[in-house]
Amino acid sequence: MRHSNFEERAATDTGKTENDNRLIVVLCGPGGVGKGTVARLLVARDQSLWLSRSWTTRSRREGEPEDAYYFVSKNEFMSMADKGGFMEWAQFLGNLYGTPWPDRLPTDSDILLEIDVQGATQIRKGFPDSLVILLLAPSRDEQRKRLQERGDSKEHVDLRMREADTEIAFAREFADAIVINDSLDRAVSEIGAIIDNRRLSRSKMSI
Repeated sequence: MRHSNFEERAATDTGKTENDNRLIVVLCGPGGVGKGTVARLLVARDQSLWLSRSWTTRSRREGEPEDAYYFVSKNEFMSMADKGGFMEWAQFLGNLYGTPWPDRLPTDSDILLEIDVQGATQIRKGFPDSLVILLLAPSRDEQRKRLQERGDSKEHVDLRMREADTEIAFAREFADAIVINDSLDRAVSEIGAIIDNRRLSRSKMSI
């Protein structure tokens, strides 16, 4: 179950003000579609994107970048949650994941959130004008292969794949765009173009 603090905390807690035109970009999708890699490449190519770093209680996978998440204990995570420190958080397959409210946000940056589908629903609820992009693998076989290659156990891969069907069906109902990650460079370029188009559209509306 996802938990949200939107009713307790205002949008200004993201560093956004009433007249702020910064965009919140949500990159979501099931496990194994490449969200983390795509997100890191997006911020490397686009200096106007600031990537929020999520918290998790799961262990870091072998070969996974140390800054992929804030890897914390369950007590640390729940202490943060009890203080209202997350925009949204969830328990997924026995581990906790959460998006912290941004602090020290660069004033000229849009916000990129790389989260699961459950989290994306809460961000859309709190920020209706956010841009939600659903990232998918080119096939179920390829998604399973990617999960296996990153070191997930067979049991965990099977659980992820079962959850993926529900996640994808739900996300299709509210995502603004769907991108297939069959080629990393192409997927990053396509998402970059989607973000630029939304920025242009918002800029024209503010004139």
